Amino acid sequence: MATYALTKNILTALNNKSLVGGIFCNLQKAFDCINHDILLTKIEFYGVSGKANNLIKSYLQDRYQRVLIDLDSRKYHSKWESVTDGVPQGSILGPLLYLLYINGIPNVVSDTGIPVLFADDISLIITNSDRQMFEKHINTVILQLNKWFKSNLLLLNLEKTCFLQFLTKNANATDLNISYENKQISSIHSTKFLGLIIIFHSIAILTK
Repeated sequence: MATYALTKNILTALNNKSLVGGIFCNLQKAFDCINHDILLTKIEFYGVSGKANNLIKSYLQDRYQRVLIDLDSRKYHSKWESVTDGVPQGSILGPLLYLLYINGIPNVVSDTGIPVLFADDISLIITNSDRQMFEKHINTVILQLNKWFKSNLLLLNLEKTCFLQFLTKNANATDLNISYENKQISSIHSTKFLGLIIIFHSIAILTK
């Protein structure tokens, strides 16, 4: 569904002869940075309260971890420390809790971008027929995203977050200035998205 939503929005914009681009976000340790208190508040907002909320709270609490290093047949490890943030990776419930945590993103950017969410892959499609408004909306979306991420104690990796403009074969790329807090967002010609190689002039299925 995520790949379908992404390609459909891109092709629809191109058919309407609009400028269209995608912001492909990279979060730093997304699953590990989920704040338990914020998560439980969000879950309660969605209707999971009372004993059900307490059950999820007990699932998250009282977890411990340590670092183990195996070097030259000798093992070294740190002390056990309590895990105060994050959802268990490799579990069935972990991805669901993460999705509930980021479910509010579409409400933040609905006026300027079309979000495509799949697990920790967060992408946004921006379209506009006017070049100046197109650039303004891209920078506005990045500003809105960063504000939301910071308020939810998540961190957007600006160095790995990138922008890709989609074009028809005979069109030329628009010269855009995309930045946040004096940090330039890199423009790329291709990226990988859920099994697809997305190129600025086309979309091809990734094969190995």
